[in-house]
Amino acid sequence: MKNLKRQIEKLFQSEKHKAFNYKQIAAKLNVTSTQDRQEILRVLKLLEKEALIEEIMPGKYVALYVSQFIEGKLQLTQRGSGYVITGEPGADDIFIENEYMNTALNGDTVKVHLFAHKTQGKPTGEIVEVLQRARNQFAGVIQTSQNYAFVVPDDKRVYVDIFIPKDRLNFARNGDKVLARITEWNPEQKNPIGEIVELLGKPGEHNTEMHAILAEFGFTIKFPEQVEHESQKIDLKIPESEIKARRDFRNILTFTIDPEDAKDFDDALSIRKISDGLWEIGVHIADVSHYVREGTALDEEALKRATSVYLVDRTVPMLPEKLSNGVCSLRPKEEKLTFSTVFTMNEKAQVTDVWIGKTVIYSDRRFTYEEAQQCIESGTGDYADELILLNRLAKQLRDERFKQGAVNFETEEVKFKLNEEFKPVGIFKKVRKDAHKLIEEFMLLSNRTVARYAYDLKDGKQKSQENTRKTFVYRVHEPPSEDKLKLFSMFASRFGYNIKTGSDKAIAQSFNKLLSEVEGKPEQNIIQNMAVRSMMKAYYTTQKTSHYGLAFDYYTHFTSPIRRYPDLMVHRLLFSYLNKGKSGDVKRYEEMSKHSSQMEVQAADAERASVRYKQVEYIADFIGQRFSGIISGVTEWGMFVEITDYKCEGMIRLSSLADDYYEFDEYNQWIIGKRTRKTYQLGGSVEVVVKNADVNKRQIDLELLDSVMHQRQSRKAEKRNKKAEQGKHKKGPTGKKRRR
Repeated sequence: MKNLKRQIEKLFQSEKHKAFNYKQIAAKLNVTSTQDRQEILRVLKLLEKEALIEEIMPGKYVALYVSQFIEGKLQLTQRGSGYVITGEPGADDIFIENEYMNTALNGDTVKVHLFAHKTQGKPTGEIVEVLQRARNQFAGVIQTSQNYAFVVPDDKRVYVDIFIPKDRLNFARNGDKVLARITEWNPEQKNPIGEIVELLGKPGEHNTEMHAILAEFGFTIKFPEQVEHESQKIDLKIPESEIKARRDFRNILTFTIDPEDAKDFDDALSIRKISDGLWEIGVHIADVSHYVREGTALDEEALKRATSVYLVDRTVPMLPEKLSNGVCSLRPKEEKLTFSTVFTMNEKAQVTDVWIGKTVIYSDRRFTYEEAQQCIESGTGDYADELILLNRLAKQLRDERFKQGAVNFETEEVKFKLNEEFKPVGIFKKVRKDAHKLIEEFMLLSNRTVARYAYDLKDGKQKSQENTRKTFVYRVHEPPSEDKLKLFSMFASRFGYNIKTGSDKAIAQSFNKLLSEVEGKPEQNIIQNMAVRSMMKAYYTTQKTSHYGLAFDYYTHFTSPIRRYPDLMVHRLLFSYLNKGKSGDVKRYEEMSKHSSQMEVQAADAERASVRYKQVEYIADFIGQRFSGIISGVTEWGMFVEITDYKCEGMIRLSSLADDYYEFDEYNQWIIGKRTRKTYQLGGSVEVVVKNADVNKRQIDLELLDSVMHQRQSRKAEKRNKKAEQGKHKKGPTGKKRRR
């Protein structure tokens, strides 16, 4: 036993960064007998008692004096490896190899044992505990056998299939698209055990795939019965007592401007002339908080969803239809309850006075963006003079923002023309014109005004000597990190553009110059997307910092409570403070803010997945056809190319490059041929051929046109050589034909 103990101690000392279970130790020491393996277990318990090793997870040990643990959120790649993001300023992401996942899945909050060594300069580690699951339900296709089944998840970042016992199939059949829930996953098990909770339909059918996307990202179309019941009980009639308690705007010109297919009208604008050169502009927001009370089933479901989701063919609302499209929606020719910011503005768009409070309005007209734009451009039509004035004021507000250092992020948005079967028959880019920007500027003005008002409030009831600020929910956006800026600067330079990395304002001005110069060029979409990726993500928090992208010192979300839960939180806090209420529970509001931020990310992922599905479905009609593209990503297994015409991305696998053996150079971020030294790098223009489009995987496979031509030439050469070889066999030794 003493000899075995010394061997095990030596093993832990020589590989201080690693954790071992008894099976791994037995393999390292070439121990095969059952008796000796039992001895290893006894030695491990002894070493643990001597405080030389520590059991970091059931049956797994690490040398105690090198143990270091970090908590963070796991982000998986489609290759099965991943990174744990700690969220600490300046902290590196921790690389996790597939073998060290220990049942953790994408988005999970985990505890990591940090290794002493690094991999390619990155800190590495092993996940020793899943602290909180991001989700436990996954959409996928079921594969059944006689006694059991497996669900193959749609999400390729889920690196295992889910084992389904026969008695938990819930009538699902082989090949069905289903929603499965993981019920058990022991670290010793290769696959999690689960059950089928919903049958979604047949793979490839439009409704099936849309429901699967929603399920994949944690959303559902149906509302619980109690929620629907509460919504139906809401009285549509506004009591006279409620109208008297509010500022009345019903006789002031008011209208909405929204997309043509919109039904949930969150916001309206009112306008009236006070005197020469002075105007009263009202920004009126649906008073959802009047109808959705805290503690109700309606409120709990709204918080759970936290946001509406906009797929290519439908809106999945945060609130039931009676509220989102009915009682709360600011529909024309109807009296509605609102929460408003009312501005007195001069001809230079300078705000000379502000009023904030509850109101009642009557919308005189519902404009689509196209109708409002027509009035602005032609100078004719309903309320054209008022629209032209509002547009002029909005442009001045916009110009001032950019002078202060705002970044002009206007990414190209892909829209689809769908036929009656929801099959895409056309792809086009959504164009933002003055009517869109008009609404945007007044919403931004309202949001930052509310944030500034709330920040300036002091809670005089605190026991501390100094007054503290009242709890509020802010929308914050931090400046980009130096590393991300460097990467984007290198990327932009390949197109001949420069990014200055001095002050925050200089960076913003440099970005705006680039985004203006790139407009209308083939590389516009990819550069805009890379610019957005180089920025930090905005999020909700009770800790006020500035909004870098908008160049605002104070910012919140106040203007869309029908479709965003943080706006509903802001309405409740603001109304309470306007009525001398006490400060909100900061811990509770911070938790709700974090949840809302997470659900916002999931909603955006779902929206992108639905767009991706339709792009792949559309491109499936162009198999074998040639397109121009731009290299949008390079990896060790291939390169991503964005097809310029349709703004969709496909992959060229390294194995398909026929003219040379290519390798990924991580340092230079390019793919290089071993013999020819030919390189493919981010931003490079290429001609591609569509090889395959798999709608179930939402995956497009491309080939380089050069490789396709090379393969064709090679095949022709092979045929010629084969014919020549056959001709030789028909001739004699002198080269003459044999006599028959």
